[in-house]
Amino acid sequence: MSAEIEITDANFNSEASAGVILIDFWAPWCGPCRIQGPIIEKVAEQVGDKAKVAKCNVDENQAIASQFGVQSIPTLIILKDGKEVERMVGVQQENVLVEKLTS
Repeated sequence: MSAEIEITDANFNSEASAGVILIDFWAPWCGPCRIQGPIIEKVAEQVGDKAKVAKCNVDENQAIASQFGVQSIPTLIILKDGKEVERMVGVQQENVLVEKLTS
């Protein structure tokens, strides 16, 4: 079972440079982000070692949010070996995210 990772400006390169990772850009004051949070936890459990699942608080990590041009939250970005392969804005369903990470 895989737990979600907290992505920060400091650890981004080491966590996201290799393999597949889903990053949920969020903030504590964002209503839709609070809906997305438990879904992200379930996705992390389901994908296990196939992909990393991470959260990035945009208030605390503005450099990463800026690097990816995140303007609305929640924004979910899938990276493969450090390169963006997919971007979704708004609350995403668990089955959609699992499918994107495991197919």
